Amino acid sequence: MDHHAESLKAQQEYQRGLQELEAGNVLAALARVEAALKLWDNPDWHPCLGYCIAKERGHVTRGLELCQAAIGRQPEQPEHYYYLARVLLVAKRKPEAIQALRQGVSHGEHRLIKQLLDELGSRKTPLLPWLHRDNPCNKYLGILFSRIGLR
Repeated sequence: MDHHAESLKAQQEYQRGLQELEAGNVLAALARVEAALKLWDNPDWHPCLGYCIAKERGHVTRGLELCQAAIGRQPEQPEHYYYLARVLLVAKRKPEAIQALRQGVSHGEHRLIKQLLDELGSRKTPLLPWLHRDNPCNKYLGILFSRIGLR
C-alpha cells in the first residue's frame, strides 16, 4: 500500500474514533485512534489518544504529556486544549480543566469546548464575598437563595 492510501485509511480510522468518542464509547475510540496511529503517526492525533488512555487505562500523566506536547507544537489549535481539559477532568482537576477550555476558546471557536464549558458551568460569585465560597454561610445561603429563585 502506498503512503497516500495508508494515510487516507488512517484518517478514516481516526474519524471513526472521533465518532465513537462523541457517542461516549471511549474504549472503542481508543482502539480506532491507536489503529490510525499505527498506520500514520500524526502528532495532531496525540491529544485524543492522551484523553483515551487517561480515561480507559488511567494513564493520566502520559495523557497530560501528549496534550501538552501538542500544545507546545501548535498553541493556536483549540482542539488540543479540549483534550487537555478532558484529561484534567479525569484527574479530578476541574478548575485547571476550565482554564484550559478558556485558553482553547481564546484561539478560536470550537463546538466541543463550548459544549463542555456549558456542561461544567461557571460558578456564581459567593453571596458573602468577604467569606470563602466554601464557608457554610455562603454555601447554604447560596442553596437557599437559588431554591427560592433569588439567585
